[in-house]
Amino acid sequence: MPIQTYITGTGHSRFGKLSATLEELITEVTREALADAGLQGSDIDAVYLGHFNSGLVPDGFASSLAMQADAGLRFAPATRCENACASGAAAFHGALNLIRAGGARNVLVIGAEKMTHRTTADVTRALAGAGYQNDPAEAGLSFPQAFALLAQGYGERYGDPTETLARIAVKNHANALNNPLAQMHKPLDLAVALTVSDRNPLIAPPLKLSDCSLITDGAAAVVLSSADAAASASRRVHIVAASHVSDLLPMAARDVLAFEGPRRAIEAAYAQAGITVQDLDFAEVHDCFTIAELLIYEAMGLAAPGQGGRVIADGTVLADGALPVNLSGGLKAKGHPVGATGVSMLALAARQLTGGAGAMQLTTPEWALAFNMGGAAVANYATVLHADRA
Repeated sequence: MPIQTYITGTGHSRFGKLSATLEELITEVTREALADAGLQGSDIDAVYLGHFNSGLVPDGFASSLAMQADAGLRFAPATRCENACASGAAAFHGALNLIRAGGARNVLVIGAEKMTHRTTADVTRALAGAGYQNDPAEAGLSFPQAFALLAQGYGERYGDPTETLARIAVKNHANALNNPLAQMHKPLDLAVALTVSDRNPLIAPPLKLSDCSLITDGAAAVVLSSADAAASASRRVHIVAASHVSDLLPMAARDVLAFEGPRRAIEAAYAQAGITVQDLDFAEVHDCFTIAELLIYEAMGLAAPGQGGRVIADGTVLADGALPVNLSGGLKAKGHPVGATGVSMLALAARQLTGGAGAMQLTTPEWALAFNMGGAAVANYATVLHADRA
């Protein structure tokens, strides 16, 4: 049996346009996570950093930057993980596997990205490198254009999703108002989200600005501990299941609307945990674009293909619904510092499960799903967490 593993500490910077450097972001969340876990750097057996980069910053070898935060971290093995927008989850799963294999007791996981100092065109070009480069038709697509194809295809197959996508954006903006770490603290009116305007221009038809996640700076960190190392932790969250499924990179080689990689990853995590979607109390999922969140509803099993709009129309996924999705504001309003996103989901889910979510807090939640995705449903990481209360 694998060694039982827990989240015992979290750190999280504010997300947004920040003056801090990549190094400063990494050291900030490292110190916070270590303090939260009640550990010193010398207690950490390994460090994993999720960091996409793709030319966004000159730091091509950032894995050891956490050592600037605590002298005790020096000489711990440090590894950078890159898997596009799922780089943070890749780092988390790498650390989890190390502990489960008996190779460490405490592992520090960090996700970080510095993006806002570059132009929108620069960032768009850097992110596009995560698409398939060996087909000119796909290599020429930005990610807004790639996900616009999904939105177009969804409309052709199931009916126009425009109102559903707008409602998803409105929901996530409303949720972000309760998250002091989120980039956006402005409510979004449904009429504004539905309308193409100077304020809400088309980015890649049919996706408008309100359908797209944000260019963001930020970092997050978690400390993972084996059962024996976590025995004295003041707060801990049990990592019950973790699944990683990768699909074909070319979009043309698969039915992209099926979201088969996300569905398989999430179903595998449910099976490992011995639960169903009905057991979840909340989920943090990868809404890089509103169409992605809609397709994830269906991949989660909340609705049949083509029926995902029902769960936002009936309030299921709202903050006061049966299964709130993206209480943090999601990538749409919390922000999307690429390498940090997967770790942020897990850090904020852990805070929710330990009663430390502030204005976002639910009443005694027990089960959480975090789903982090790289590319157009290519790298898919699903993690199930469970509250560990006395």
